[in-house]
Parts: sequence; C-alpha cells; structure tokens
Amino acid sequence: MTLRIGIDFGGTKIEAAALDEAGACLCKVRVPNPGSYEAAIAALVDLIARVEAEAGRQGTVGIGAPGSRSPRSGLIRNSNSLYLNGRAFLEDVQSALGREIRLANDANCFALSEAVDGAAAGCRSVFGLIIGTGCGGGLVIDGQVVEGGHGIAGEIGHMPLPWPRADELPAPDCWCGLQGCFEQWVSGTGFSRSFAADGRAPMSAPAIVAAARAGDEHAAAALRDYTDRLGRGLAVVANLIDPDAIVIGGGMSNVAEIYEGLRDVVQRHSFSGQWDGKIVQARWGDSSGVRGAALLWAD
Repeated sequence: MTLRIGIDFGGTKIEAAALDEAGACLCKVRVPNPGSYEAAIAALVDLIARVEAEAGRQGTVGIGAPGSRSPRSGLIRNSNSLYLNGRAFLEDVQSALGREIRLANDANCFALSEAVDGAAAGCRSVFGLIIGTGCGGGLVIDGQVVEGGHGIAGEIGHMPLPWPRADELPAPDCWCGLQGCFEQWVSGTGFSRSFAADGRAPMSAPAIVAAARAGDEHAAAALRDYTDRLGRGLAVVANLIDPDAIVIGGGMSNVAEIYEGLRDVVQRHSFSGQWDGKIVQARWGDSSGVRGAALLWAD
C-alpha cells in the first residue's frame, strides 16, 4: 500500500504525518523547530524515520515550507525562517535522506489539500488563503499546484491593499521592503497593528475579536474594517483568477464574523459585480499544510 508522508515546516514546529491511499492519517509527530539550518535538516531526517517506523513502512516525502524555491538557482527565497534563504534546501534534504523528495510553498500545500478532499473538493480552480501570523496564498487548477514561471504565483500577501481609503494612507512599511502590502492589513499581526494605529492601546487579534463580541464599538468597527480590506483583496483574486472557490485558513479564518458580508465586498469590487464563487473556511484546519505536502506525490 502507498504511504505518503507530509512535512509542515513551520517557524516554531515541524510536523510530519503519514497518509494512506485513502488520505486517512495513520500517525502524526511534531517536534520543535531547532532554529538553525543543519539542525533543522537533522530534525527532518529523524522525524521521517520516526513516522516510517510507526507506520511500519517507507513512504514518499513531501515538504511544505515558507518561502519559495527559485526555478533558476534552486535556492530558497522570501522565507520567514531566515536561515533557509539562499540555501539549496531541497537538494540538501534529499542528500541527508538519501532519496527524492518534493518541496512546495506551505500555502500551495494548504490549497492543494483543500482542493483534493477539503472544503473545495470537486472545484476545478481553487485559491487558498492563509491569514495567520502572516498572509500567504496558493492556486490549484485541476488538482495541480500552479507555481508560475518564477515560483511566486499566488503571493497575495505582498501585493498592495487595493482601493485604499484616505485613512489607510500613508501605507505601512512591510518586512519585505515595500509599503502597504496586503499582509500588513489582513494577517493577525496586521489586524493588531491597524487597530492600534490611531492611538488605541495595543491588543492581540483574539483580544480585539473578544472585545467586539462583548460590545466594544471600536473593536467591532475594526473587525468590520478588517472584513472590508479582506474582501477588497479577494476581489483582485476574483478579477485575475476567477476561481471556483476561495478557501481561507490560518488563525483569522476561525473568526466567524469575517464571513458576514465578505461576499458582498468581493462582488462590489469585482468586475461587473458578477463573481459568485464559494468563500469557505478550510476543512482540515491546521492539518491542511501537512496533508497537502503529502499529496505532492498524488497522481
């Protein structure tokens, strides 16, 4: 029987899961990310060995990691695990493991998981959006990840917030070196930043949501602004890609209020106001990344 192992290479943890042919999870192991390049590769090799020992057989290995691998140089770029940048991560893991693996951006893995047997199963074109500490996107068409000619397809987090209002200017700086990036508005950290931008006391995203639910009008207004900004960005996705479904994951995807009125915002800003695709929360939640990495080997 085919065994597919997926690795979710996160900033604070590395998780491995083994899936059987039907997509059922046979076992799952999680370890802290050691925070340095050589130690992380050693941790990956050990993690794979542990999963295969528990499953009782060897499997294919797919890794979802932050950033992207340059098709030209083969080196990792734009990873928030900074020690990966400029490294031949795929080749180095393959050498340490002694066999071929597959590697993709973590948001691409998320989108693949949700397109194959998640919230967008049965849809031909799927855009996956992760809104957590950061903001990432991935595109899957006909069950295949679309990486683009430069490996950066779907990177919605680093386009500017579209149709900015006067009170959204001047645009905030982004860690990528640009200004006004979408991530600075719709990630959990971006939500907190924008809430405190007018002199309010800083609050975490969960605290703002809790305050809004408790009747705090400032927090409720911030949550409405958040939904409006999210919808404007997704309208650009609708105009450029016109996906059958948009699946949302990450910590902010668990805020039920963002789905209220989100479709109206997208339609209002999409061309002719005709886009009527699905906007849904991820089925697999935090497991989507590791499942999608395993599915990099699916036919």
